[in-house]
Amino acid sequence: MTEFRMPAEWSEHEGCLMAWPTREDLWEGVLDAVKKEYAEVARTIGRFEPVTMVAPPGFGDDARAWCGEDGVRVVELPLDDSWFRDSAPLFVLDGQGRRAGVDFRFNAWGRKHAPFDADDRVSGLLLEHLGVERIGSEMILEGGAITVDGEGTLITTEQCLLHPNRNPGMTRDEIEVELKAKLGVEKVIWLPYGGLLDTETDGHVDGVCAFAAPGKVVVSLPDDPEHPDYARMRANRAVLEASTDARGRGLEIVDVPQTVFAEVAGVRVEVSYLNYYVANGGVVVPVAGVEEDAAALEVLAGAYPGREVVGVAAPVVAWGGGGVHCITQQVPVVAGR
Repeated sequence: MTEFRMPAEWSEHEGCLMAWPTREDLWEGVLDAVKKEYAEVARTIGRFEPVTMVAPPGFGDDARAWCGEDGVRVVELPLDDSWFRDSAPLFVLDGQGRRAGVDFRFNAWGRKHAPFDADDRVSGLLLEHLGVERIGSEMILEGGAITVDGEGTLITTEQCLLHPNRNPGMTRDEIEVELKAKLGVEKVIWLPYGGLLDTETDGHVDGVCAFAAPGKVVVSLPDDPEHPDYARMRANRAVLEASTDARGRGLEIVDVPQTVFAEVAGVRVEVSYLNYYVANGGVVVPVAGVEEDAAALEVLAGAYPGREVVGVAAPVVAWGGGGVHCITQQVPVVAGR
């Protein structure tokens, strides 16, 4: 049997998938503001690699009007929401020139938003549209809940994957077995915490930790003792310090000490610098338009030498519960193409 493995996010991409926001009931008066941010993210990534923006039927022209067509292609497929890190397929490769997409189940982060049946189906529709082999799984999993190094190691949070609103019939060991079987990982590192304020996703790892290279992780480490995650992120860091990856290497840890807040629609929201997208030759980082942005971008530039690090304003995306990573999904290049 061919063995597939999920490649690291810094591997070469064929392109990036995004989904267009359209639901007034979810964006509550800030829909135009978030469309502006999505479009800016798409155009910025489009500088580095092709972007395919999936819009619900009838909304393709709206997406084209906001995004333009330079580097962004729009297709129409049924959608409920616009967080493709979580509802799009997770792509895997084998060593023989094959690519497939793992179609995990999706339940809108523990049935927080309805309807979500179209988002549960869109992964399969995307794979059919792209002509990519589908690998099904009955386990509920969002892409924002994991980070991989492409060499057999996966990091996740207990706060999210063990939450009873995801897979209440599965034990931790059973979840780990399915991750290893479908994504080709050999070792799972469990961090205790996601963000305390991340009630939308129940603590996705992409707000607190990301692999930047084999044996190297970037972690959120707010330096304000009054921050609600001050102690929690240090507990995460302690786990990483004591861990080795699937190859037996200790982990080099890059700390991002800055964390910032912005006000959107009268609500104070945290903008996570960790919620970035690694593109071909670039890193696209959500920023808040404050002085702390520059220092965070400098830290990330050091973590990704040779890549252009670009900040894109995304406070409204943060108000909706995520960042640049949450609204994107990479399609890896197949070896030999």
